[in-house]
Amino acid sequence: MTDMASELDPPTPAEVPAEAALMPLLMGGFVTQAISVVARLGVADVLAGGPRQVDEIAAEVDAHALSLYRVLRVVADFGVLTELPGRRFALTPQGELLRGDRSPSLRGLATHFGSHFHRAAWSHLFESVRSGAPAFDLAHGEPQFDYYRTHPEEAAVFDGAMTSVASTIYATLGAYDFGRFGTVADIGGGNGAYLAGILSSHPGLRGILLDLPDVVGRAHPVLAQAGVADRCEVVGGSFFEKVPAGADAYVLTAVVHDWDDDRSVEILRNVRAAMPDHATVLLGEPVVPDGPEPSLAKLLDLETLVGTTGRQRTRSEFRELLDRSGLRLTRVIDSSGPDSLVEAVAR
Repeated sequence: MTDMASELDPPTPAEVPAEAALMPLLMGGFVTQAISVVARLGVADVLAGGPRQVDEIAAEVDAHALSLYRVLRVVADFGVLTELPGRRFALTPQGELLRGDRSPSLRGLATHFGSHFHRAAWSHLFESVRSGAPAFDLAHGEPQFDYYRTHPEEAAVFDGAMTSVASTIYATLGAYDFGRFGTVADIGGGNGAYLAGILSSHPGLRGILLDLPDVVGRAHPVLAQAGVADRCEVVGGSFFEKVPAGADAYVLTAVVHDWDDDRSVEILRNVRAAMPDHATVLLGEPVVPDGPEPSLAKLLDLETLVGTTGRQRTRSEFRELLDRSGLRLTRVIDSSGPDSLVEAVAR
């Protein structure tokens, strides 16, 4: 009996053959695409009311039932859905994040990660590693943000991804005491999703949104839907040229990781020139560990390598960047996710 039991025992992690451990990693891109399809079709919204049979789901989202089933059973294996008897599916907590009618939501990010233009950029990672050039530029012949100006459909997908990022950053770091400020300026704030979250939670707060004119041109519906448009000044301009003066807090969410150190310092020096001495600077960014411990920020750093000339930084690298800009790092507020708030004040 002892011998038979030992033969039936599952292998410990150390006994798993190397090829069995590597194969799921090699197929990680398949999982991304499957989840992206589920997000793009709106499957999670259909399941919001409870479990549904795959034929019913397919009819709701206009998909081929058997093909959809083959995708849904895969994402169920990875915990995004639960498969029930009779080819019925239900949402898990991870699947809830793919709903479009809730916040936080990662539906926009999942759609972006599976988009054709994003996949094309990642296919050039090899050349990017060899040359140091952003893979996006190699794939599309121009920098990412220039590309979006002439491709409005892709820009809308990217906006959706940034809205997802803003919702998760605000959900995990929304406990920050923004109520002690009178005015918050969101620098490079895109369509205003993050600033809208801050303002809607603090009725006495006013906001300033700065980004390029074509980008902030897409902000009004976001601000209006949040009911904060009357408390937010929208400014079209470049943070490389000038930053609105006089705010009590300057928020830069997912901004400096898009740029190399010199360009990042240029942005932060403009912030320092515009801010009163009492003001606070908040960088919403993943922070890479200074040591070798595993971190999702390292994987996000590859996404940065693919898309821009920038990078994700360690705590010590943020300190050096801020020092060069006339700012002093005061603390890093970590969250349960990959993003942190890097807080700084005038030196």
